[in-house]
Amino acid sequence: MSGFAENVAPAPQADLALARQKASGSSFYAAMRLLPRAERDAMFAIYAFCRAVDDIADDGLGTRAERHAQLQSWRDDLAALYAGKAPSHTQFLNDAVARFNLKQDDFLAVIDGMDMDAAEDIRAPDWNTLDLYCDRVASAVGRLSVRVFGMEEKPGIETAYHLGRALQLTNILRDVDEDAGIGRLYLPREALAEAGITGDDPETVLRHAAIDKTCRIVAARARIHYRGVSDILATRPRGLLRAPRLMAAVYERILDKMERTGWAPPRARTRVSKVELIGILLRRGLTA
Repeated sequence: MSGFAENVAPAPQADLALARQKASGSSFYAAMRLLPRAERDAMFAIYAFCRAVDDIADDGLGTRAERHAQLQSWRDDLAALYAGKAPSHTQFLNDAVARFNLKQDDFLAVIDGMDMDAAEDIRAPDWNTLDLYCDRVASAVGRLSVRVFGMEEKPGIETAYHLGRALQLTNILRDVDEDAGIGRLYLPREALAEAGITGDDPETVLRHAAIDKTCRIVAARARIHYRGVSDILATRPRGLLRAPRLMAAVYERILDKMERTGWAPPRARTRVSKVELIGILLRRGLTA
């Protein structure tokens, strides 16, 4: 791919159909099926947007400048959408934005997060930089989502804050080898240093004997955020809460499994089976 002209989004119907196809079989898809039709369609529109800009950051095609230009074209298109003009990329978001009052700043934050990946290969960021990254690529998506779920502002924003970070840190721990394969290392430098690991070469770091200690430090931070989600939802705020409950339950189950097996090499990517997913749905009363 060369230049953003070749990354023009397909028609809205194709965007949403592709989003459903890519999500099918995932815990995200299961969570979205718990929602009413209008909310489900809005969430798939958000998902389609996130996949489109994530693919720009991660596909490795084109120069970094070209990928930045592609992401900028999405920013420009969002500006057109919110100005009531006719955008080329983001028309498929129109219904969701209008129905659920989705904020332009949250979409822009997602793009800013993807631009962090496009600008350079992130390697051993400090905790503050990692937290900013998590806010942009995950909690910003949460802020869009809680509006679709109909949550009130304060508990909704707090849920997005904690759930986004919990899920993203879990993803980072699950995908350490996959990320290393494209030159990235999201484990924070402070956690590496606490375990006695120096340097930021992904493959070298992941072979270190103390990598398990580093990952458990990150896992402990994720646990704090899962508890934050649980505490908020325990107050029974208004809204469609089954979807965020399921996402938290599934990803915390992934974290449970990783903590049991550890992160010493060789590592296998941790998954939740369909049987486990059904079990979570039944145990938590999420099927009603």
